[in-house]
Amino acid sequence: MTSVQERRPALPEPPGSDRPAGLGLVGWARWTWRQLTSMRTALLLLMLLAVLAVPGSLFPQRNIDQVAVAQYFQDNPDSAPWLDRLSLFDVYSSPWFSAVYLLLFISLVGCVLPRTKVHVANLRQAPPRTPARLSRLPEHRTVEVDAAPGDVLRVAQDVLRSRRYRTADFGDDRHGPSMAGQRGELRESGNLLFHLALVGVLIAVGIGGLYGYRAQVIVQQGQAYTNQVTAYDSWDPGAYVDGSALPPFSFALNALRVAFDEDSSGNQFGAPRSFEADVTVTDAPGQAPRQEKIRVNEPLRAGGASVYLAGNGYAPVITVRNGAGEVVFDQGTPFLVQDANYTSTGVVKVSDPAGDLGLQGLLLPTASEDSSGPPVSTFPDLRNPEVLFFAYTGDLGLDDGVPQNVYELDTSRMQRVTDVDGQPLRFSMKPGDTYDLPNGLGSVTLDRIDRFAGFTVRHDPARAMALTFSLLAIVGLTASLFVPRRRVWVRAAPATGDAAQGRTLLEVGALARSEDHGLAGEADAVLSAVLARLPARDTDQTPSDKPPRQEEP
Repeated sequence: MTSVQERRPALPEPPGSDRPAGLGLVGWARWTWRQLTSMRTALLLLMLLAVLAVPGSLFPQRNIDQVAVAQYFQDNPDSAPWLDRLSLFDVYSSPWFSAVYLLLFISLVGCVLPRTKVHVANLRQAPPRTPARLSRLPEHRTVEVDAAPGDVLRVAQDVLRSRRYRTADFGDDRHGPSMAGQRGELRESGNLLFHLALVGVLIAVGIGGLYGYRAQVIVQQGQAYTNQVTAYDSWDPGAYVDGSALPPFSFALNALRVAFDEDSSGNQFGAPRSFEADVTVTDAPGQAPRQEKIRVNEPLRAGGASVYLAGNGYAPVITVRNGAGEVVFDQGTPFLVQDANYTSTGVVKVSDPAGDLGLQGLLLPTASEDSSGPPVSTFPDLRNPEVLFFAYTGDLGLDDGVPQNVYELDTSRMQRVTDVDGQPLRFSMKPGDTYDLPNGLGSVTLDRIDRFAGFTVRHDPARAMALTFSLLAIVGLTASLFVPRRRVWVRAAPATGDAAQGRTLLEVGALARSEDHGLAGEADAVLSAVLARLPARDTDQTPSDKPPRQEEP
């Protein structure tokens, strides 16, 4: 008797079973890692990083221009605090930008390293075997020659190697002995080099952000500057920068030469043409000074840092005396440029026990002679300089311990000085003029108008590294775009037919791994080179493209 065992359905897992439902934690982790390290995700993150960098060009950044940020807060008191909460004034150091930056780094590393391992393994492999039917390839050529198959393959091997193909001999092919050639691995190598170079650029940017610094300083003509944190107007160091151990170089601004377009008949009248600063540089205390010139895009190299000429303007030298005739202020004050004609604004803050004095100034390098309209400057150079002042008295708030913008005057606790008629005081001065303030407040003297230059000091220890990887990325991208990946097979089998005794059927097939408009020319070139090197051939036969397809029984 034969018994048949009944197949019963599997019972459901009892409650409390340890069997994971669905993918489980490990499965989801693997799936997430595969998605993150895919090339598609890397490209999306790269595009997202470019989009997130756009606000950095729309809003002023604290690490670049703190004055512009303060001005934005003043002009937009309602929206600026909310934008600041979103880190739109610190885009490149914001949490969301850093998060995308790190994800892109992880994605590129996780994507490129496995591909590199596979590519290295593929470089060691022989070209693939010859297809059974070369006539199905995109490019196919046939011709009968008067040469032995072995001689044809030896010549084909020499031709393929001369054309930089890696070759493999398949003499045991059941369709006839053949030779395979493959080249173009440099295309994939270039692709991997491009992405590895991107990783290198990201690493270089990270190193520069940790160990580099950026600072800005304004130096008036005739004054000096020392590479110290206290000398900077703005200071943006990396996380591992020791501000007390900066290289002790210094330089003095001897002269600042600025040239403007003076062709009044053209539409470029007043446009800047050249900026050049003459400086005396001392690399370290006790060393001999050297003379250098700083131009736009031609920085000064000193102490491992680059000093760029970032801007320029005018600094009126003003002397203020109190009611007792004592000098309480005597120095140049940089005025900030407001338009193309270098109309500039600045403030003078004078702290005195008898009462603080504040001056708001408007500098016109070339004041208009037309007194009927508002005062304007008609040219950026000092042709008819004039400074308009507005005076305030009261408490400047300098003793409150709260940092103040040196280019702004807080008049909330001050009163406008009035003239003898009780009108708000406004007075204009030219270089050399002295104005006596009413009510025994003292006097103001405009001694002269000097120039100042704004410098940006940058130290980036990974600059050479970033440049090297950027060049490698260009090389890799060029190779991945322009190097064709091709495979060529040459088969030499005895010709069939009554009239084909001792002849060999030579077949050449070519295949491209990507779009390749030169594949047909490559197949023709290989065939022509093989025919040219054969000792003899039947010249009555000509190569043919893709003979009629015959189906195998």
